[in-house]
Amino acid sequence: MASGAGKSAAFLLLILNLILYGIVIIMAAWAVNHGIERSQESASVLSIPARIFPIYFPFGNMATGFFVIFSFIAGIVGFTTSLTGIHNVIQWNAPNLYAAAASSLLTWSLTLLAMGLACKEIHIGWTDSNLRTLETIVILLSGTQLFCMGAIHAGVEDVIARQRYH
Repeated sequence: MASGAGKSAAFLLLILNLILYGIVIIMAAWAVNHGIERSQESASVLSIPARIFPIYFPFGNMATGFFVIFSFIAGIVGFTTSLTGIHNVIQWNAPNLYAAAASSLLTWSLTLLAMGLACKEIHIGWTDSNLRTLETIVILLSGTQLFCMGAIHAGVEDVIARQRYH
């Protein structure tokens, strides 16, 4: 892969991921806030184990709490690693690309965890439109993060190959 093509592909995917992870943070933070504000009144009619369950959300289904929390964590980590990844890709040398590759792998694993919970929430059933939007974005992010990780790893290979021949 030519150095310019890998650099531009990784850079564009990092910008896309930065925007998408920002949207995930906003939507998951809204869901957490909405859940905190409405759970007191909704949980008061539930039986005792469900009433004291710490991740109860008055909307969605029983997987919603886990999905929202892990989406929020993946969003924060993804946004941060996309920002640092942009800086690392601009530098385009081996140490910076190794750092970007490691952080992109961590972000991808957290995004896959959130995607699995999104799939479980879809499988269980009814959710409102805001949660369906969050589910869709998280599923899309798992693919774009995979492509971004691949572009960064290809860039590492390119930089190492160029260093060997010089």
